[in-house]
Amino acid sequence: MTPLPLKLLSSMATRDVLQEMVSRYQVDTARPVHSEAAGGVDVARRVQGGEAVDIVVLASNAIDKLIEGRKLIAGSRVDLVRSGIAIAVRANSLRPEVGTEDAVRSAVLAAGTVSYSTGPSGVYLEKMFERWGILEAIRNRIVVPPPGVAVASLVASGAAELGFQQLSELKNVPNVEVVGPLPPEIQSMTIFSGGISVSCADPEAARRLLDFMASPATAAAKLRHGMEAAAARA
Repeated sequence: MTPLPLKLLSSMATRDVLQEMVSRYQVDTARPVHSEAAGGVDVARRVQGGEAVDIVVLASNAIDKLIEGRKLIAGSRVDLVRSGIAIAVRANSLRPEVGTEDAVRSAVLAAGTVSYSTGPSGVYLEKMFERWGILEAIRNRIVVPPPGVAVASLVASGAAELGFQQLSELKNVPNVEVVGPLPPEIQSMTIFSGGISVSCADPEAARRLLDFMASPATAAAKLRHGMEAAAARA
C-alpha cells in the first residue's frame, strides 16, 4: 500500500530548491511528498494555527520559535541551506554599481522606488537603512509587496526600480536582471531549516527526508538555485 504523502510547507525563498530535492527524493524512494510554499509570515501563522503539516521549512529563527511554541518537535531542526541577499533591476534598465557599501547606499538613494520583502532579508535591510540614516528619506519610495507577491514580480513590472531579495527568488525570473549580491561587508546570510510537526503521523519518514535534503547529494541543486549547503549545526 502506498504511504500517505508527507506534506511539506515552506517559505517562498526555498520553494524551487525544495521542489527539485523533493522530486529526486520521490524518484529514489517512491515516498510521495506534497510540497507547498507561501510567504514566511503566513507559513508561521498557519502552523501556529494548527494546520496539519508534516515538515516546515523556514528561516532558522522562525523554526526555533515554532519549536518553543510546541508546534514542531523538540530537537527536530535540521539546517538545510544558506542564502544571501541580492539586488535586481528590470531587464534592459540601468544597472547601478553595487560593489561596495557606499555604492549600494547611493543606488538606494538614487532609485525612484525600492522594494524588499517582509521576511528576514527585509528586516535586515530596514535596520541597515536606518543605520545609514536614510530610512525616513526613502520611506515614501518603498514598495511593500502585498501578501503572496514576490519582489521579483514588482521589479519585472516596473513597480519597483530596485529590488532586494534572497538570490533564489530573483534568479531566472523573466524580465528581471540580478545586478549582484550585497557586498561582503553588508551581506546577511539566512539559514533556512526544516522541522517536524508535532502532528506528523510518521516522524521517522519526515526525518529521513530532512536528512536527505541536508546531505551532500543535494549540494549541486542548492547551488543551481543561488544557495549553498548550510554548515553543520553545532
